[in-house]
Amino acid sequence: MPTQRTTGLFTFADWQERTISPDGVHPKLAHASVVNSFSGGIEAAGTTCEYTIAYVTEKTGTFTGMELLAGRLDGREGGFAVEERGSFAEDGSVRCEFEVVPGSGTGELTGLRGTGGFVARHGEPSVPYTFDYDLA
Repeated sequence: MPTQRTTGLFTFADWQERTISPDGVHPKLAHASVVNSFSGGIEAAGTTCEYTIAYVTEKTGTFTGMELLAGRLDGREGGFAVEERGSFAEDGSVRCEFEVVPGSGTGELTGLRGTGGFVARHGEPSVPYTFDYDLA
């Protein structure tokens, strides 16, 4: 099957962050548990997402994470996990790329492979994403 592109939006439903490095240590290390809701090509309400964040300054740094999405992808029902890597800048923008964890597709998404990404701007309620995928 050739690679397909799908797009849509996601919103943060919940963001719980806590510092995990000792006080006064820089860069600061934090952990965030996040719930997102996706619409468009990916339809997944209440995802499970865990990030580890390294703050270089109060407003800049990088993060890695894993997110579990269950619902539909272009009408196919199932679930999958993505590994995420990104950075955030002084201007409040967040850039992230993600890749499907090999072998994580379930249901009609068994064999799913793909990559995607997004750029979020501080203060915007919804974030547009793109996702390029194929089903083996």
